Amino acid sequence: MKENTNRPDKVSLGELELPKDLKNLSLPQCAALCKEIRGILISTVSKNGGHLASNLGAVELTMAIHRNFDSPNDKIVWDVGHQAYTHKILTGRLEQFSSLRQENGISGFPKPEESEHDTFISGHSSTSVSVACGIAEAMRMQGKDNYTVAVIGDGAMTGGMFYEAMNNCGRDHRNNLIVILNDNNMSISKSVGSLSKYLTTLRSSENYYKTKEAVKKGLKKIPIVGNSVQKGIKNVKDSVKSNILEQNTMFEDMGFIYLGPVNGHSLTELEEVLHTAKHYHQPVFIHVKTTKGKGYGPAEKNPGEYHGISRFDIATGNPEVSAEDSYSTVFGKELVKIAENDSRICAITAAMKYGTGLQYFRFRYPERFYDVGIAEQHAVTFAGGLASMGMIPVFAVYSTFLQRAYDQLVHDVAIGKLHVILGVDRAGVVGEDGETHQGLFDVPMLTTIPNTVIYSPSCYEELRMCMKKAIYMDKGLCAIRYPRGAESASVRKLSLGTEYIFMRENNSDTLIISYGRLCGSARKAQAVLKDEGINCDLLKLTKIFPLDRKLIPEMKNYKHIVFFEEGMGNGGISEKVGEMLAESGYSGDYGRVAAEGFVKQASVKSCLDKMGLSSKKMAEYIRNRSGNNGKA
Repeated sequence: MKENTNRPDKVSLGELELPKDLKNLSLPQCAALCKEIRGILISTVSKNGGHLASNLGAVELTMAIHRNFDSPNDKIVWDVGHQAYTHKILTGRLEQFSSLRQENGISGFPKPEESEHDTFISGHSSTSVSVACGIAEAMRMQGKDNYTVAVIGDGAMTGGMFYEAMNNCGRDHRNNLIVILNDNNMSISKSVGSLSKYLTTLRSSENYYKTKEAVKKGLKKIPIVGNSVQKGIKNVKDSVKSNILEQNTMFEDMGFIYLGPVNGHSLTELEEVLHTAKHYHQPVFIHVKTTKGKGYGPAEKNPGEYHGISRFDIATGNPEVSAEDSYSTVFGKELVKIAENDSRICAITAAMKYGTGLQYFRFRYPERFYDVGIAEQHAVTFAGGLASMGMIPVFAVYSTFLQRAYDQLVHDVAIGKLHVILGVDRAGVVGEDGETHQGLFDVPMLTTIPNTVIYSPSCYEELRMCMKKAIYMDKGLCAIRYPRGAESASVRKLSLGTEYIFMRENNSDTLIISYGRLCGSARKAQAVLKDEGINCDLLKLTKIFPLDRKLIPEMKNYKHIVFFEEGMGNGGISEKVGEMLAESGYSGDYGRVAAEGFVKQASVKSCLDKMGLSSKKMAEYIRNRSGNNGKA
């Protein structure tokens, strides 16, 4: 690639028209920009939180992609989007980058409505190859000669969808699809020594490609024997590869040209392999080796802890808020206590042992701990297999990722009435990660499945109680949903109930119903309204499904009923309560406040307020609903 050597050695991002000017820079200039980008990443994530380690590892790779491809005409698809921060900086969002993951700021994930360079929205794993293949095929049919590049992390390769896509996309397709594996942790092939390195370097070079094509063309011109000789050479080459380069066969058997592995922090090697890949005009798989957390010591040392992180101190690497005080940690530690006296308890995670608090279980009972990787479908069916043999599997999973396993929950657990426990972490609003990560769909999803019980504790002590009840007193599929972060002081003071509890005031004609952490806000709203002379009773639900129908006659005694729900209104518990009241002939006023549509990124506090679920908005809604308008 021709470089502009007339530019000064040092150039800053702010001086450039991005990504256009990248192609005119020298490699030393690009290396200096990579260093500048790492500083921006560390500084911004330390203030805003986000995915740090994966982005630090993908800086040079992203730089090389934008120097060798023409975005947005060429399409770049990022798997999950955890590693797309540098992409955002290099595509005209440098000045906005300080607003990363903030309300009205730029998203932490690719978002087409944010930039024409963001090809496809992505917040879940293992989807990029399927998306990219669809785009590549569409461009082929439209007569376009542009490239489609899918960038996928090695962790996402544990998702079965990746293999489904690779099997379909490589074979019999003649499009400009390039899949880049950013291998920053998991070893997918054994080392084969210096010979392998030499052959890999040779095969990844432009000269190798040109020589290979020249030989093929020359052989075809030889009458009678040309094709036979060509086939013979290919058979010998394939035999050598099969015996010496075992790691190549899987991808090439799927119909891809395999190039790599190459050093993902060497711009020279990256540009050479990308330049070569573009010449094939058929599906190519490039294996790139990177270091997760590259350039920041604490992240390199503990990449798992810096995958998704809250604010932290740059100098020490210490997070601002201790993870000790969280529902996830309480869940993980309580599970260890329960397992001390019950050898049937098993713990399962889908590549999130730290996020879900299961690292404690893994340390104490490694023989009963299973990290299946990013494979939620397998996790659920695997749990079903354990349960069928009398074990008690507990699968801790983020609400938004549980959606991926709906079919397995129905067919492999519920129909067989198998006893599987779900720890539904990050249930409700999660805030800055935005639409793809809000945990608002688990309740509508799970309530459609027969033989399912759902708990939603409002504090740590209730969480512990629900875990024991789900494990030992219930049967079938049991889900315990709890939010991200810590319990609130106002919730901690609430009286505990096994399944539900009424908190009554004198002569109230208004009933507030809620569950989970919203009970704290509802309690505050109840107190504010009481000071204004408006008495409200509060029904706090802990077991939210199936709902005890004995509650309906008590509910019917109220003139006004308001249900506040931190989840989707369509299919939610508030909708089901409304249906039950209508069926019973309730003639009073029933209102409900819940999520409608996708909830955009903002702080949890701001999201809840906009949804009408803050204590202030709850009180305001009740005033207007009851006609008091704040006056006694």
